[in-house]
Amino acid sequence: MPFEGAKVILFLGADLLVLRRDHTPGIPWPGYLDLPGGGREGAESAEDCVLRETREEVGLALAPEELRWRRFYEVPRPVWFFAAWLPPERARGVRFGGEGVGWCLMDPVDFAAHDEAIPHFRDRVRTVLQEGPTLAP
Repeated sequence: MPFEGAKVILFLGADLLVLRRDHTPGIPWPGYLDLPGGGREGAESAEDCVLRETREEVGLALAPEELRWRRFYEVPRPVWFFAAWLPPERARGVRFGGEGVGWCLMDPVDFAAHDEAIPHFRDRVRTVLQEGPTLAP
């Protein structure tokens, strides 16, 4: 089915990897808390899109089998969401790619309740917390 992009809800241990969007004119949700991922390039698959975007934005090379949860959402735009649970030491490999103003690790429950998180992303994180597998201790 047609889609515009892909995002990943990326757990590093018990924490969620979060980006802060910049204030570029015309950007949706300027300054809000975001998740890695972005727009589809050419005819790439949803998996290829999210793996590429994660490498570009945070420097982490995920393997396709690390994407252990997936869901397609049509609203507000047709986007695939994935989730991956990685060991906490993988955070040492994060290299901010310069999209946005920075990154941090955050408690996923805090993200899901945060006024500055993109609202529909808060809902996606809540769903993953309810449905997805976890590697947290």
